[in-house]
Amino acid sequence: MVRHFKRMKKSGSPEKGEPEYILIGKLQRTHGVTGEIVLGIQTDFPERITSGKTVFLGNNYQPFKITGTRPFNNNMLITLEGIKNREEAAELTNLEMFVLTKDLPELADGRYYHHQLIGMKVVDDNERVLGIVRDIIVTGANDVYIIQDDKGIELLLPAVDSVIVEVNLKTRTMRVKPPEWE
Repeated sequence: MVRHFKRMKKSGSPEKGEPEYILIGKLQRTHGVTGEIVLGIQTDFPERITSGKTVFLGNNYQPFKITGTRPFNNNMLITLEGIKNREEAAELTNLEMFVLTKDLPELADGRYYHHQLIGMKVVDDNERVLGIVRDIIVTGANDVYIIQDDKGIELLLPAVDSVIVEVNLKTRTMRVKPPEWE
């Protein structure tokens, strides 16, 4: 997932503390007898899942090269190098599929991946520390950031330009102007 805010540094490459792998989908079930398998897509960039791309499967991040893709309902059918039949594909069922963080596409200015924001220190306009970004709730209108202070108290902030003043990836700091609650 990505969000759009004023930013100080380009994104797309892993920073210290960022994950090395990013989830892009989950293998669901086999399709046919030639080794195709349904990929449940969990990325904002499904068009980047293409033949020739190396992906990593499961908790061990076993590398596989994609040899074929085609749309299938709201998912994708894929074939992987070395997987020749239904039985071999069935062994991959329910494995998560990842790509390297460093291979993520460059985002437009002011847009961020969720993993870049989680753990970021949050301060207000007076530099008072409000806590850190612990989680992000994806809603239909805009994301909501869950900010948790050192006492465990949570503050929910809508991810909108009037609240999120600045995101600085280099210092891992988000400056915000919390809304006035009545």
